[in-house]
Amino acid sequence: MAANVYIFSPIRSSSFRLDTLFPITHLQPIFNSPCCSLSVARSSTTSSFGLRLGATRLPNRSPKPPAALMLPENPVASDILAAGLSGCIALSLLRLWGETANRRIFDQKLNRKLVHISVGLVFMLCWPMFSPGPRGAILAALIPGINIIQMLLLGLGIMKDEAIVKSMSRNGDYRELLKGPLYYAATITLTCIIYWRTSPITIAAICNLCAGDGLADIIGRRFGSHKIPYNKNKSVAGSVAMASAGFLASIGYMHYFSSFGFLQESSEMVMGFLVVSLASALVESLPISTELDDNLTVPLTSIFVGTLVF
Repeated sequence: MAANVYIFSPIRSSSFRLDTLFPITHLQPIFNSPCCSLSVARSSTTSSFGLRLGATRLPNRSPKPPAALMLPENPVASDILAAGLSGCIALSLLRLWGETANRRIFDQKLNRKLVHISVGLVFMLCWPMFSPGPRGAILAALIPGINIIQMLLLGLGIMKDEAIVKSMSRNGDYRELLKGPLYYAATITLTCIIYWRTSPITIAAICNLCAGDGLADIIGRRFGSHKIPYNKNKSVAGSVAMASAGFLASIGYMHYFSSFGFLQESSEMVMGFLVVSLASALVESLPISTELDDNLTVPLTSIFVGTLVF
């Protein structure tokens, strides 16, 4: 015999008899479902049983925010503000190295490599301030994009800025800015637009260009007594320093971007970074990198190998 089950209405005192439609045995699968909880209580004024259905509480999982927006309620204004702040940081850094070059605080070649190492890596630190999607990538790419125009104007002699020329050239010749510095700015701009911060290819290309190639020259000049047999302009110490610095910087930025939820770090990605850094160091040690420019060959190698391993 089926039990009498009543559901009490919160609006009226009258009750609806459920067993006239379904016996209790047909309702048991519903009540025993993990999505519902069943509580039975005896009323003090009636011999009937009351049934109460409640949704099971799901675990509270707050996903990581996709970006560290300064104005979350207005992403467009936030991106414009992020671009302005990033541009000020990049310009301030360039002016700082320009002043050290003018005051001859460092050797000119060392000063140039400090610019080479710091500018791209510091710029990447600003990327979480931008919103996801094409708008954030394009606005971020405007900063090194403007630098491309500046390199062209300085390299062609249209604009004069002795401090920047000294900080970015080997011998103080403004025409040098049409090669290495121009390739450097173009690499960061294009990887920012094409791959953005969700791809390990971006990390590998910029870290091997900035940290790897920059430290290779510094270490090679100081400890590069043992030259590479196939290229007397390169040293074993410099190549080892390049592979190590590019790899470690890539790991650091993998953790950094992963903390914002831009990508998922993994052991496979770590191995991919190692392969890219070794390949980039190998290509940088070849004579072709001396004849062309390692600011061109290194990022191209990183992108090509990164496309294969990631």
